[in-house]
Amino acid sequence: MALVDISIRRARPSDLRRIAAVEDAGVALFEQHLGAAVLASVPALSAGATSGAERDGVGTLLVAVDDRRLVGFAHVVPHDLHAHLEQVSVLPAYGRRGIGARLVREAMEEARWAGYGVMSLCTYRDVPWNGPFYAALGFTEVSDLEPFQRDLRAHEQALGLDDAGVRVVMQATLSRPTRRPVSDH
Repeated sequence: MALVDISIRRARPSDLRRIAAVEDAGVALFEQHLGAAVLASVPALSAGATSGAERDGVGTLLVAVDDRRLVGFAHVVPHDLHAHLEQVSVLPAYGRRGIGARLVREAMEEARWAGYGVMSLCTYRDVPWNGPFYAALGFTEVSDLEPFQRDLRAHEQALGLDDAGVRVVMQATLSRPTRRPVSDH
């Protein structure tokens, strides 16, 4: 499974039925990190994932593909003037190969070209493949939340996600593509 074999592209209709299984596969990682008791106490973490059909047509859905196998995805949803990274998931067997980082970078690039200046996300601050992962990609924790971010956090709290650890909103500024001036030479 060489990293060079992974391609990132927009999801196709035939990919949609595979999206939830990729997200669901990550539950085992949370169980290992948080413990079975914590995971059991937060049903939203182990409940079935949102299907690809439910994500289709809402924002941008990118997939990572190894030959013909869908191994990861990133879903970006527009909120106000922000692109919001709703979900990134990679099959555990493909983890720690840079696929998640590639998906996030590509999602940021897509959002930048769509005219967004900021990408935000909600995540666990202390879970290694959450807060520290996104910080390494240029996201910083924000405390002055936009109205949609406050609404997202309230929804997460209602689901009990905060019972498994500290949840934060992070965001990254998306630099505008610039064109170099045309030279007279």
